[in-house]
Amino acid sequence: MATYIIIAIIAYLIGSISSSVIISKKMAGFDVREKGSGNAGTTNVLRTVGKRAAALTLLCDILKGVIAVVIALIAGKIIKNIDEALLVQIAGIFVILGHNFPLFFGFKGGKGIATSIGVILLINWQVGLICLVFGLVLIAFTRMVSVGSIGAAILYPVVTIFIGGNFITGDNGIKYFIFSLILAFMAIFNHRENIKRIATGSENKLSFKTSKE
Repeated sequence: MATYIIIAIIAYLIGSISSSVIISKKMAGFDVREKGSGNAGTTNVLRTVGKRAAALTLLCDILKGVIAVVIALIAGKIIKNIDEALLVQIAGIFVILGHNFPLFFGFKGGKGIATSIGVILLINWQVGLICLVFGLVLIAFTRMVSVGSIGAAILYPVVTIFIGGNFITGDNGIKYFIFSLILAFMAIFNHRENIKRIATGSENKLSFKTSKE
C-alpha cells in the first residue's frame, strides 16, 4: 500500500509543475492564467504568448505524463508482489490531477490533455496514436482544440476495448479499460464549459495569431 501512495504523491508533484505558467512568465513576463481564457494550457499559451512558447509547453506537459509512468514502471520492476498495472494507472491519474490542480500554483492548472497524451502513448502507443490522430483531425476540421480533445477522450475507452494487448505492463485490457473511462471522464468534465460554448456556437476557434494583451 505504501508504494502506491508514494507513487501517487510523486506523480502528483510532477504534474504540479505548471509548464505553461513557468514558460509564460519567463518568455512573456506574465502568468498565462491572467490572460486569454485563464487556462494554464498549451492553447492559451499559443493565443497569448506565441508558437514557440506553446510548443515548449506542449512538450513539457507531455513529458510530465511520460516521466510519471516511467517512475511507476521502474518501481514496479524493483518491488516484488505489486500490481504493476495498478501502479502505472495510479501514476497516470495523479500526474494529470497534479496538472489540473497544481500544488505549487494555487491549485489552478490546465485541463490535462497534453499530460494525458504522454501517459496514454507510453501505456499503449497504438491506442495513444489512434486517439491523437483522431483528435488532430477534428481540430483541423473544426479549428477548435476542445472538440479534438473531447472527441479523443470519448474515443479512448472505445479503442481500448478493441486493442486489448500491447499494454506496457503486459496486462489484458480490462484494467486499462476502467482506467480509460476515468481519464475520459476527467477530460470531458474539465471541458464542461467548452461543451456549453460549443452547443451555443460561441467556442473560440484556433488561431495562430499572438494576442497583443
